[in-house]
Amino acid sequence: MPKGINTICVHTGEVEDKVYGGAISPLYLSTAYAYDGLEKAPYPRYFNSPNQHQLGEKIAALEHAESALIFGSGMAAITTAMLSVLKSGDHVILQNQIYGGTRNFIMEECQHYGIAFDFVDINITSELESVVTSKTKLIYLETPSNPLLEITDIEAITKFAKAHNILTMADNTFASPINQRPLDHGVDIVIHSATKYLGGHSDITAGAVASTNELMDKVFSKAKNFGGSLADQTVWLLERSMKTLNLRIKQQTSNAQLIAEFLEASEYVDHVYYPGLLSHPQHELAKSQMHGFGGMLSFDLNAKCDLGKFFAGLSLIQNVLSLGGVESTVLSPEKTSHSLLSPEDRKAQGINSNLVRFSVGIEDIEDLKTDLETAFALSL
Repeated sequence: MPKGINTICVHTGEVEDKVYGGAISPLYLSTAYAYDGLEKAPYPRYFNSPNQHQLGEKIAALEHAESALIFGSGMAAITTAMLSVLKSGDHVILQNQIYGGTRNFIMEECQHYGIAFDFVDINITSELESVVTSKTKLIYLETPSNPLLEITDIEAITKFAKAHNILTMADNTFASPINQRPLDHGVDIVIHSATKYLGGHSDITAGAVASTNELMDKVFSKAKNFGGSLADQTVWLLERSMKTLNLRIKQQTSNAQLIAEFLEASEYVDHVYYPGLLSHPQHELAKSQMHGFGGMLSFDLNAKCDLGKFFAGLSLIQNVLSLGGVESTVLSPEKTSHSLLSPEDRKAQGINSNLVRFSVGIEDIEDLKTDLETAFALSL
């Protein structure tokens, strides 16, 4: 009988304590294990220490994948996965609105590997058709996107890709496997910055890749050479954190919906970007492929407000880097997550100087509203 989501979060991928029978996974810190002639004897750089291997099972179960690997960061996961299926002479298509670090990797590094690329609005089939070639090997998507919560039609993209014998790869960080499972919609490889929701407490840097055994063998082949495995102390912390993943995400999703509605009604806000709002142009699409709309939103602060004063006026909500923790945080994408992009690229993506990205935490909703109201008043 299939396990429920909370049971998977708590129990799948646990390391059994065969010595003392402890209720939690023991931590194996050894970097040297007995060699018994097996090709896959534990060796931490090979992503197969006891803690690494077992956590991979948990993430694979949550994403409905056959297997998964844990990396030292989200970018280690993204770059390794991409270079596992791309080689010199290949071509990759990416949606235009993606995480700034991913875009920067493509812009700065792909030329050194001889990999061609195009950024398009992949929800428009004609744009896909205009750039696809016989050398196109991968379509990369991120949904909801960072930072404007754009929704990509996953099934439409995967249908197009399969018709052209192209692989698809999806960054599922914003949604988490609680709110969305891209593999169920035809995606070939799914990626996470586990630093965010999977870790959930702003104290872990990690990444994850999940797919079929066949494709994960290709990812592993590159990963062992690039050396991006995660230290077992952090692997253990990540497994611990994921026990509450479903509970955290449910609360954050609920809070984000209420905050989005509150902001949409505010005179201090020009526009709110959240797929759970009826005003979001892709609300119905999001509803059709997501189980919840997530804990991330963005909004345009009204021009009469000073962004710096607004951030300074917050006392509960923190102006910090990163996202996905149990605490609510805000930042300016222009100055942080997308600062590496040119002003022209940011403008083309709709990222303006008054855009605020809001990672909604698990605090009491009235406390969050009060903090926002105070900061709005102080921003004038």
